[in-house]
Amino acid sequence: MELPSNSDKHINPYEQGMKQELNSSPKKPKKLFTKEAMVAYLFIAPTLLGLFIFYILPALGSFVLSFTNWDGINTPEFVALDNFILMIKDPLFMRSIINTAVFTLLSVPLSIIFAIIISLLLNQKIKGMVFYRTLYFLPVVTMPVAVGMVWKWLYNTEYGLVNHILGLFNLPQPAWLFDPNISLLSVIIVYVWMTVGNNVILVLAGLQGIEKSYYEAAQIDGASKTKQFFKITLPLLTPTLFFVLITGMISSLQVFDLIFVMIGNTTALLEPLRTLVYGVYEFGFKYGQMGVASAQALILFLTILLVTIVQFIFQKKWVHYDA
Repeated sequence: MELPSNSDKHINPYEQGMKQELNSSPKKPKKLFTKEAMVAYLFIAPTLLGLFIFYILPALGSFVLSFTNWDGINTPEFVALDNFILMIKDPLFMRSIINTAVFTLLSVPLSIIFAIIISLLLNQKIKGMVFYRTLYFLPVVTMPVAVGMVWKWLYNTEYGLVNHILGLFNLPQPAWLFDPNISLLSVIIVYVWMTVGNNVILVLAGLQGIEKSYYEAAQIDGASKTKQFFKITLPLLTPTLFFVLITGMISSLQVFDLIFVMIGNTTALLEPLRTLVYGVYEFGFKYGQMGVASAQALILFLTILLVTIVQFIFQKKWVHYDA
């Protein structure tokens, strides 16, 4: 009996693939300055130039100014950490941190909750759906200054529409913007009304991206609508909710224009509504202390960065990217 030759032996496909991979020549790295790459750089150059001039350079300049004493005219004077020490000792700055935190912790969850409820309603097949979707999105495209002016009139204690409606039902008619106990809540209501439309569009897109087969299987198993929402809709909607949460918190931490329009420079009403951005405006453009304003802006930037990083760390525990 003849022994099988080496050519007749079974060759492992894995070993054969490894040999071919080792024998093959390594791929050449792609060149960064090919003709196609230069064309791409040319197209993105305006955006990069604008980003560098209007965002990166001012941010770097603000960082440098935070360690100086500058009135916007004379030569800046280096003061090291004096601006930050001044902020820590200032009770108004600490109050602005508390107000900003309360504003964010109330407005963002309320906006998301209302967005989910409205999106579930708009996801149904009813007449006039396009009209309703447009109606909820109108506040998003309206300028915050216009929104603030309209709601300032609605909240007016003497001839405002809100108190007039409450008076028809013999309900209490509070001083919405003049009562320090409810003035922050009054602005939060306006902010939620103004931002919920954008969240509705995002959540609605997330709802329409969920496969209907999951609900069909759940109905066959006898799952109720409530169980379907908590076991199917909400888990599959978490990537969208995570994006809405990130953008909502960044936006709420920078709120300024709405408060400025509704309150203005009224000192007696400002303390319950003072935010971090309002402090930046006040020190920089009202008192001419650009160094202190830049220091507060740096604190705000670090706060937003820290909040965003924490959310990205903990999103692994509640965000489900795979069905």
